[in-house]
This record gives sequence, structure tokens and C-alpha cells, in this order.
Amino acid sequence: MINILLPYKEGFSKKKASSVSITVSNNLIFSKYKNLIKVFGRDLMNPMFKKNFVGIKNSWNLFKSRNENLAIQMCQYINETSISNQIIEIHNRPYLVQVTKNNLKLNHNLCLFFHNDPLQMKGSRSIFEREKLLSITKKIFCVSEYIKTQFLKGIKDDFGKVIVLYNGVLRNSKKLPKKRKEIIFCGRLVEEKGVHLYVEAIKSVYEFAKKWKFSLIGSQKLGSLEQGRYSQNVIKKFKNIGSRVEITGYLSKEKVVTRMQKASIIVIPSIWEEPFGLVAAEAMANGIAIIASDVGGLPEIINSNGILIKNINTKKIAYHIKTLTSNDKLLSKYQNLAWKNFKFDSKKISNLLDKERSKLLALF
Repeated sequence: MINILLPYKEGFSKKKASSVSITVSNNLIFSKYKNLIKVFGRDLMNPMFKKNFVGIKNSWNLFKSRNENLAIQMCQYINETSISNQIIEIHNRPYLVQVTKNNLKLNHNLCLFFHNDPLQMKGSRSIFEREKLLSITKKIFCVSEYIKTQFLKGIKDDFGKVIVLYNGVLRNSKKLPKKRKEIIFCGRLVEEKGVHLYVEAIKSVYEFAKKWKFSLIGSQKLGSLEQGRYSQNVIKKFKNIGSRVEITGYLSKEKVVTRMQKASIIVIPSIWEEPFGLVAAEAMANGIAIIASDVGGLPEIINSNGILIKNINTKKIAYHIKTLTSNDKLLSKYQNLAWKNFKFDSKKISNLLDKERSKLLALF
């Protein structure tokens, strides 16, 4: 058996899936071990992959965290099978590795997946904690070289356990989609994503790019139309720019893909160190010209196939928008680079993960 543990906040459904759930789902579609996989997460009405999903209800024990409850309930499920050396893949909650180990009756292969900076997460902030994780786990997967580098800070030997496994993305089009004159931002409307920089840049280029439409796709929280003070402020400013702007709010994954297929340019103005940059990979899958911050894992994803901006600000974004919207040849160049050099196909990534699983299964 292969057992996948999701963080409690993850909604493993089409309507509420965030990056971890999307990645697990995309890998599951193509895995040759699909019939052996169980995904453990919080109980939902309509989960993806119902045959594979085990929904766990929240505990009423005030001294037990929701994530710990998920781990303990998963362990009880595994213990009841009485099969040793199963694979257990824990996503983005490093402190649950020890919780899981403590609650298993038999020996199993523990693996940990980092989707965020280990130095900012409970259970992996210190060198001691990360070295302990290395001693307990069989494999530690990182979504980018950036995340791997963060994990290994101060550590001399990873014993060949730390592996970069990029997130996989589904490509729905067989050829570069036909584009319209539209620029989009797509993601959570929170400060670290640099939404305000996008809004101010669009404000400054609006009269210059008179034939173009500008869209703000997303909400403060995935799966919700609710907005906080920051998101309300950027939405208000964006609305006031003019009649050629559109605010969609939260959209389902399918609708986001449709918008990406039609858009010509995407702006990814993150001001925090993006661990991977799922939006960037999705943009490449749909052949969008990319303007993005040169931070975190984004340079690994985009490389020379888009425009990367160091120390990003409104003026720099506006300059590159003006350049692309006034030069069809350059715009087409970056769209084709993104399309042709897309390397994060879900089937390929799923196969790479299965190869690592096979190595562990061969030890049985």
C-alpha cells in the first residue's frame, strides 16, 4: 500500500483544491500504483478519486491538533491492515513524521514532501530537526532546487535521500492555443503575491494598451469569494482603472485553464520566495508570455522562457507590458518559448515519482 497524508487545510475536491491537492491528484491520474494508493485527508462531501480517498472527521479532543488527528487516524487504518513496509507520503507537515512514526505498530517507509520553505515550517526549522527527519525518512521530496537548498542549509550529508520532484501540470491542448489581447493575474489576492504591483502597473499602461483587456483572477482564499481588507483594496483600485478590466473572483481549476488558454500575457509579481510557482508552470502549459519575479523557485520553472524581473516593482512590470503589447513578434516569441519548453507534464512527473516508489517497494 501507498498512503498519502494531506494537510488538514487541503480540500481534496475539484472546487477547493490548492497546489498540494492538485499535485497529488495529477500524479494519481498517471500512477501505475493507482490501485494501491489511499489518500487521507479531512472528510469531504465530493472528494476527487472517491475509491482512493479516506475522509477523516475532525477530533473533538481540544489537546489534539487537526493535523495530528489526521496522522493518528491514518496510522490506525494502516495498523489494521497488518502489512509491514508500506509507503507513507506525508505532505508539507514535517512535524507529523514523528507523530506518524510513534503511532505505527510495524516498520514502514516514511517519505516527506516539502511544498514550502522548510526553514519556515514547524518540525524543520532547525538543523537538528532536519537531521532528525533525514534519519527517520527514506526519501524527502522538494518541489524545487530552491527548497532543497533551504532544507540542506547547515547539513553536510543528505545520504542521497533529498530529491527534487517538480509539481506536475496537466496540458489539455495539443497545440498552442489561439490568443486574444488579454493580460491576467491569477492566484490568491494576498500581499505576498504582489497583486498591488500588478494593479498599479495596469493602471499606468491602461491608456497605452488601448486594445487590450486586463483581468484579475482569484480571491483571498481558495474556494471562497470572501475578501479581506487587502484584497478589497486592490479590487477597488482595479475596478476604478476603466471599463476594460475584469475581476472574476475565485474560479474552478477548469475555468482557470480556459482563461489561461485564451490569455496572451500573465504577470506573476510575487514578492515572497515562491517555493515552486504552480501558476508559472500552468502558464507555460498554455503558451502564455510570462512576466515574473526572479525569486524562489520561479527562475527554475521559467528559466529563459519568460521575462524575469529582479527586485520587482510597478515601473519594471509596466515597462515589460508595454514592450510586449507593442511588439507582436516579441510577444509571439515568448508564447512559443513557454509552449515548446514546458517540461512539467504530469505524466512525466508521476513516472518519476513511481520510480522512487519502486525502489522502496523493491526492498520488501
